[in-house]
Amino acid sequence: MAKKNTLLKLGIFSALFGGTYFFTDYIYKITSVPHQHTDDDKDFDESITEGRMFVRNHPDRQDMYIDALDQAKLHASFIPAKEESHKYALIIHGIWDNHETNGVYARHYLEKGINCLLPDLRGFGKSEGKYIGYGLDDRLDIIEWIYWIIKRDPEAHILLHGMSMGAATTLMTTGENLPENVKAAIADSAYSTLREQFVDTYKSYKGSIVPTPIAIILARIVILIRSGFDINDVKPIEAVKKSKTPTLFMHGDDDTYIDPQMCSRLYEAATCPKQYCMILGAGHIEGVVRDPLNYWGKVESFLSKTEF
Repeated sequence: MAKKNTLLKLGIFSALFGGTYFFTDYIYKITSVPHQHTDDDKDFDESITEGRMFVRNHPDRQDMYIDALDQAKLHASFIPAKEESHKYALIIHGIWDNHETNGVYARHYLEKGINCLLPDLRGFGKSEGKYIGYGLDDRLDIIEWIYWIIKRDPEAHILLHGMSMGAATTLMTTGENLPENVKAAIADSAYSTLREQFVDTYKSYKGSIVPTPIAIILARIVILIRSGFDINDVKPIEAVKKSKTPTLFMHGDDDTYIDPQMCSRLYEAATCPKQYCMILGAGHIEGVVRDPLNYWGKVESFLSKTEF
């Protein structure tokens, strides 16, 4: 009988251990392993695809590379304005994509005579990296790109413009001690903290049988072990409390991926010069295509009140 009980306990332990391993491996794969955007992946709007082709085929586009602090090789596309300009838009993409998705923004800024630098975040596009940083490591990479611009042009006036995870990266960057060349920032559809975003996203999954608190603890542990950072440290809402960079907080009120209330909380927490814009009827990062006149009108109004 004792032997049977021991075997039963070992069986239960093995099942629990195996189940936990496979669940955490699954969690890591869906949260932290980058996958490359391909032309078979449909964009949510034709203008995004058109912008993607605009960047890819631009005759003046140049591939640029730098080394991150951890020696990862990072890539960006640089498109200079037609006429010499000291203005630069550093445009930061979101998760599951690459710099080409920001072509719709680059086209607008180039028409305004603004140079555009579009980095691939680590793990995406042509940038090296085996995990998604969600803005924590990425903020340091963006600072390296900022200094790349300044080295090229000491008189540069720099605008940071990020979407989704790129918006969170933008805010995390502004929480650091930045050079005076950085004149303004735009955060379109950022999350307030990564932990909250994980909770919201996990709850939206149908058939999630593991209780949310346990799932988040397991996600935190496996990401800490395999990616080397704590998801609890990804807090754009804390970064904006330290920021001195004038910032425009934007969101679509019909966003079902990142709660629009996070934008309100970020805006309220920020101590920098700030403006707020909610695009009515827009889903996740859809403001620029659902209501471009309002979107760009707000951007222009905001920038006119900065030193950019």
